[in-house]
Amino acid sequence: MEAARAALARGDRNAARRAARQATSLQPHSEQAWLYLAAASEPRAGLAYLARALEVNPRSKAARKAIRWMVRRLPAKDRRAALREADLPPIQPLPLEALSPRRWFSLRMALPAVVMAAGIGAWLGGQPADAREPRSASDPVAKASLTPTPTDTPTPTPTPTYTPTPTATFTPSPTPSLTPRPAVSWEYASDPSEMANEGRWVDVDLSDQRVVAYEGETAVRSFVVSTGTVYHPTVTGQFKIYVKYASTPMSGPGYYLPGVPWTMYFYKGYALHGTYWHSNFGTPMSHGCVNLTIADSEWLYNFAAVGTLVNVHP
Repeated sequence: MEAARAALARGDRNAARRAARQATSLQPHSEQAWLYLAAASEPRAGLAYLARALEVNPRSKAARKAIRWMVRRLPAKDRRAALREADLPPIQPLPLEALSPRRWFSLRMALPAVVMAAGIGAWLGGQPADAREPRSASDPVAKASLTPTPTDTPTPTPTPTYTPTPTATFTPSPTPSLTPRPAVSWEYASDPSEMANEGRWVDVDLSDQRVVAYEGETAVRSFVVSTGTVYHPTVTGQFKIYVKYASTPMSGPGYYLPGVPWTMYFYKGYALHGTYWHSNFGTPMSHGCVNLTIADSEWLYNFAAVGTLVNVHP
């Protein structure tokens, strides 16, 4: 972590990111390691790393401040989607509306108005509701009623612009929108001769950490890969590729990966894809996907089509 801190101090974010990634792999329960990695990353990736810091220490004031700072660096139209992708825990320090400069200014202006209204009400012997107003200053409904122009502060308007963002198509969870999806069989073949009439198909051997491209029962090409870990296992069975992307972002709890190359989803969020963030092929490394080198993934992307069978077995 000292190397990451020193690199940040001299403005070398690439070196800081490498050092921080190494620190998180060695000390995954270190809040500081995730904070350094967030500081060296772009905002969207940084938010995902800050979510990990909050998992380690839910009371982290540094992580909460950093989240506000990261969000302000994003365009307003991207903030809601970025927070959703980061999968921040429910103890998120501020609601999204509070991260808007206009709402922040309105809050600062509304508080003195509330106090002043309470004082005047008490002096004139006004209704008790005026005296109770300062206690509800944190209530967004109360703030709106005291703002001179309440029509300028409604928050529903941003919702339509953020909800339809296409990022849902790229992340693992929203894949049900990509219907119809081919039928799934949880049975798998262990003998290539069983697939003699299949045409082109892809075999994923989890035990050998190997992918083989087949034409019928003839092996065309073989690749060393990295599949899911014991905590995030790769599904087994027979599936069919239902969508392909030459490049797409991927995100999940604690990570955001822009521009993942040569991606082919075969079941929900499980995919065959190129990998630029590690080179430890032959060892389970993924969250369930099948990681290939970029060159191997490009070849396989051109070999397989939507509808190609993927046979995954132990």
